[in-house]
Amino acid sequence: MTLLSLENLTVRRGACPVVDEVTLSVGRGAFVGLIGPNGAGKTSLMRAALGLLPHEGRSNLATMLPEVRARHAAWLPQMREIAWPVSVEALVRLGRTPHRRAGGQEADHRAVANALARMGLDGFKDRRATELSGGEQARVLIARALAQETSLLLADEPIAGLDPAHQLGAMEVFAALADEGRTVVAALHDLGQAARFCTRLVMMHQGRVAADGLPAKVLSPGRLAEVFGIRAQMIDTPHGPLFQPLERLT
Repeated sequence: MTLLSLENLTVRRGACPVVDEVTLSVGRGAFVGLIGPNGAGKTSLMRAALGLLPHEGRSNLATMLPEVRARHAAWLPQMREIAWPVSVEALVRLGRTPHRRAGGQEADHRAVANALARMGLDGFKDRRATELSGGEQARVLIARALAQETSLLLADEPIAGLDPAHQLGAMEVFAALADEGRTVVAALHDLGQAARFCTRLVMMHQGRVAADGLPAKVLSPGRLAEVFGIRAQMIDTPHGPLFQPLERLT
C-alpha cells in the first residue's frame, strides 16, 4: 500500500524551483532517509507534500482533508520550541487530537504511555515541558508524534541536538516502527545513522532526486563527491554499516 505519493512536485521561491519535479512513492514498512546538503530541498519537499507550502504537481497527502491527513500522517518539524508550561504527559497527549472522537480515553492513555516509554520519558511525564533541556524537549516532541499513531511519520532532522545515546534510541524507534508495518520518512544529516538504520535513502541535490535506493548503493563515492563534496569510507560490521567521512574535496 502506498502511503506517500508525489508526482512532479515542484516548489518555487520566486522563479527558482527549490523542489524540482520530484516524483516519489513510499509504501508500508519503510524507513526512508531523506539526505542531501543544506539547501537541497528536503524540508520544502516534506512541507509541500503535507500541503503546507504552495506547490505544483501532486501529493496524495495535500489532497486529503486536514482531519483525514492528521489521522494518516504525523509531522515533526525542525523547530523544537515548546511555548506552554504544560506537563510532558499533557503535551504528548496533544498527539491524540485527531482521534478524540474515535478512540476513547483508554486508547488515548495507552498511546501516550507507549510513546513515553519508547522515548525513555516515563519518569518525565509530570515535569513541565518548558523546564527540560533542549534534547529532552526534542524527545518529548518525538513522543507527541508517536502518540498520534499514524501509518506515516514525516520528521525533519529528528535527531538533531540529541546526545549519541538518544540519537541511537530515536533511530531504533523509527526502525521498529518500520518493522511493525508503519513508515517513517526523515530528513537526516548524519549519514552514518542513515546508512545503518534506514531501509532506503533518497538523496536530493539542487531540488531534484539524485539517487534513490539501498544505502550502500546511494552512498557511492561518486555521488558523495558530487553532491556532498566529500570522500568517505563505508565498512560492513556485525552491527551494520559503518560510515565515516574522511575529507572535504575542493
